Amino acid sequence: MTTFLFPDNTVLCNFAAVDRLDLLESALNHRGRWTEAVAYEASRSVSSLPVLASVVSDGWLGEPIRIDAESDIQEVNRLRRAVFGGMDHEPLKHLGEAETCHLILNDDRFTGSWWISDDREALRYARFQGITTRETIDIVAIAVAQGDIAETQAFDLMHKMVQAGRSPHLPRTTAQLRH
Repeated sequence: MTTFLFPDNTVLCNFAAVDRLDLLESALNHRGRWTEAVAYEASRSVSSLPVLASVVSDGWLGEPIRIDAESDIQEVNRLRRAVFGGMDHEPLKHLGEAETCHLILNDDRFTGSWWISDDREALRYARFQGITTRETIDIVAIAVAQGDIAETQAFDLMHKMVQAGRSPHLPRTTAQLRH
């Protein structure tokens, strides 16, 4: 069974902000997937990070996964509201998180998949549910391990993400980027 990797829009934006979506794509190694809501969020982020348009055009996250069974839609909305704090007057807020968790927990095709996010509260919930989670720092470490980027360059890259207004968990030393 394939382990799929589901980055959220925050992670996509982190790599886009430093024009290194290629590192994310390589680290996902043809196993990246996204839900319809995350794809929509990314399309909205194109206005501030135009390079994100390449994620859709290049297709390396596959077709956005649509949740269309009524019972699943209801469960996603319950999760969005109860767990992630989504409000009825903002139906898209936290929808990507809820869809991703729901798929990993309830769709046999995605059992054992990883959720990649930098949202601390969302990750805490996912870990409590037994979902394997990773953050931007982990994906950068994978890129280092694969030889796609040197440790010192990766360390600098993560600091450039912060300079670009992003908020990933930063390594204290280059050694933290070794797997």
